[in-house]
Amino acid sequence: MKRAPIFYLITLLITFGCNTKQSDDNNKDIIEVIDSIFQPKEEKRSLTANDITLNKDIQYENYLLDDEYPYNDTVRTFQWDKIKEKLAHIDNEVAKGGNWAIFSNYKNMNGEAPTVADFVRNEYKRVSDQYGVERYQSVPLYTSDIDTTLTRYGRDGWLVKILDSDTTEMVKVSGVSFEGEFLLPQRYLVKWGDTISINKVAVVDVTNQNIAVIEKREDGWYILSMNPATTGVHNPPYALETPVGVFAVQEQKQKMYYTKDGSSELAGYAPFASRFTNGGYIHGVPVQYPRQSIIEWSPTLGTIPRSHMCVRNASSHSEFIYDWATVKETVVVVID
Repeated sequence: MKRAPIFYLITLLITFGCNTKQSDDNNKDIIEVIDSIFQPKEEKRSLTANDITLNKDIQYENYLLDDEYPYNDTVRTFQWDKIKEKLAHIDNEVAKGGNWAIFSNYKNMNGEAPTVADFVRNEYKRVSDQYGVERYQSVPLYTSDIDTTLTRYGRDGWLVKILDSDTTEMVKVSGVSFEGEFLLPQRYLVKWGDTISINKVAVVDVTNQNIAVIEKREDGWYILSMNPATTGVHNPPYALETPVGVFAVQEQKQKMYYTKDGSSELAGYAPFASRFTNGGYIHGVPVQYPRQSIIEWSPTLGTIPRSHMCVRNASSHSEFIYDWATVKETVVVVID
């Protein structure tokens, strides 16, 4: 409906205001109509950390940590304020809707990304971009203008939203796990569609070496477990840090087999593994051959980074996550 011109509205007010034959009720009706014309539409406010409610409903009680707990001569914590910021971001993105997808190039299965122009060689002697994202197992991201240029790499497991038709060779996406809009070949995308609901989050803290499992319900977010964990260590040329960011749980393996460093020979397996980026899994205590049976606990859990990018847990806790997590509903948030 078009808005009435100002002078016309003023004339109406004067006319009816001076007409002593009109009742007060009629004048009230006219004023209410005029007010409704100028009423601005209120936009929905984005959530912040202050809007997030965290409650505890511990479902896995073994090795349970407190919000703050001693470690050597220091105190470690669960960084709930930082975690709330991440949960607010996820809630906001889900509320916006859109056509969701994730980056996928595990073991370069969809083709090795081209070399970015301003690449560097990191301490592992591998090509990486200016953001520290390695070419291996990543996807190529191009500028979304007319003159497309390969500008950076995207990590396997990052979440995005598809902005245009997904039937063309190059697809435009907007980052959920990162900022900006880019083009990339659609073979690097696993499409989730527009009906997802992310309500399960595993938060890994690489600074405090702990993990929290959190689930969204109708009345807020609930903490299901608080446990020690061991993340990836920077130890070239084989062991990598667990990367910080927001990742999708992409697949699960009851046994994730691993090889000896620098060899194709199997060295053992990690039980109840949930993969979230590249070769990074949340899993139980590794079992080295010739042993076959699962190991429940390691005294190194919750101490210092030791793994090859993965996130080690007590094996029964990794099984709890393995049974709880579902693809298209679960993300892994890694904070520092």
